[in-house]
Amino acid sequence: MKIGLISDIHGDYAALKTVLDRFDHYHKVDLILCAGDLVGRGPEPGEVVKVFRQRQIPTVRGNHDEWFHGLTLEDATYLKSLPLDWQGDFDGCSIYMCHGKPGNNIWGLYRDHISDTLLNMMLDSLGADVLITGHTHMPMCIRVDQGCVINPGSLYTFNNMRSSSHTYGILRLPELAFELYDLTMPPEQPVPLSEWTPSKR
Repeated sequence: MKIGLISDIHGDYAALKTVLDRFDHYHKVDLILCAGDLVGRGPEPGEVVKVFRQRQIPTVRGNHDEWFHGLTLEDATYLKSLPLDWQGDFDGCSIYMCHGKPGNNIWGLYRDHISDTLLNMMLDSLGADVLITGHTHMPMCIRVDQGCVINPGSLYTFNNMRSSSHTYGILRLPELAFELYDLTMPPEQPVPLSEWTPSKR
């Protein structure tokens, strides 16, 4: 099974359209998951929310999704209804998704701030094989004994004071294989995760 992973779209409708087209016609994923922050900073938050509502893409509530200025009542209601945490089972694997950390969409997981021991304990306590997170805008995939922790990075491509990796990912189950792609590059070649080491932050 192939799962498309995105996070931190921040109202970039053009970037979202591009990645969804890739998921549908190039990567041909079976499911799409989003780790939050549909809105905030970007030019077309309403269009982004509309796509998520229409396609019913499972997503969690990011910290920016709590501040929905300029949206319709329907879009604001949708963002309010998003869960802080989401869990699902696919191909014998349990996936747990949040925006920052489990139960908290403000604080993120940074590779140079966490240990493998902590991640093993976290996955064990969640009863999950995979933890998907966002918020930091930095791609990450860490394999530990209990499973893996993945951040697909931030999707948006517009200029902003906060940097974006403009990346998305593909998770393959049940082997827990992860590939990272740069939205601004052709989709044929994954981006090496080694480019996103703690020293790059």
